[in-house]
Amino acid sequence: MNETRKGFVQLHLSVLLAGFTGLFGRLITLNEVDIVWYRMLFTSMILLVFTGLPKVGLRKFLQLCGCGALLGIHWILFYGSIKASNVSIGVICFSLIGFFTAVFEPLLFKKRFSWLELLFSLITVAGVLCIFSLDARYRYGIAIGIVSSAVCALYAICNKKVSKGIRSRTVLMYQMSGGLIAVSAIIPVYLFFFPSEQPVMVVPEGANLWFMLCHSLFCTVCMYLLQIQALKRLSAFTVNLTYNLEPCYTIILAFLIFGEGREINFSFYIGITLILLSVLLQTQRVWKKKEG
Repeated sequence: MNETRKGFVQLHLSVLLAGFTGLFGRLITLNEVDIVWYRMLFTSMILLVFTGLPKVGLRKFLQLCGCGALLGIHWILFYGSIKASNVSIGVICFSLIGFFTAVFEPLLFKKRFSWLELLFSLITVAGVLCIFSLDARYRYGIAIGIVSSAVCALYAICNKKVSKGIRSRTVLMYQMSGGLIAVSAIIPVYLFFFPSEQPVMVVPEGANLWFMLCHSLFCTVCMYLLQIQALKRLSAFTVNLTYNLEPCYTIILAFLIFGEGREINFSFYIGITLILLSVLLQTQRVWKKKEG
């Protein structure tokens, strides 16, 4: 199996696992800041058992912690979007990550803009705009979700740069640990601007505890290890655009488990079709480019 094909296999496996993230955000009844804090805590503990504390330079350690902080902010906003609207809306807003990557990556790395990448991203934007026609009660959740996708795009771009030459488990270990510290500091600020109606910093128990452990093991450790490995073989744009498939997996499961199909109109399906089209076009472009 060549490196490109291996990268796509790892990428799509990680997207499949990511599809369950939104479901856990709905199943776990804790506040969004609790979900993120415990997700990072449990993930750090799991990785510590298997990885230990490998040595990295101070500069690299701080860079990894910075990436973890971006990831933590993204998660808080992502779960906040789900709780302010529903699972389908939260994951659909995540589809804008490809658009933000197409804009941010050339600016940060001082590269030329790719008009094809911008075109594919705009197809995704058109799909999201179709979904905007949903009931006005979802617009607050949509706004939070858009900011979440922008932060996630920055995380993926920075992650690709700082993770070079480091084992995937080590990268994730220090990102989760650094992210945990950053999220602990961010929570009071977040709650000041977005007051919660739920109790904050509640110890998970019962079903919440088991859901959090599964969420940390499968949708964090396994998913991000696969994503980091895929980023070493594929561009950040390709990885982020392919993650637009995550809503498709999540929405199908949300329809089956939570009955959210009753809340969806025809323009929603048009939007999903456009998002799928953008992913297929980029996958075909990368495949032809590598084979050529």
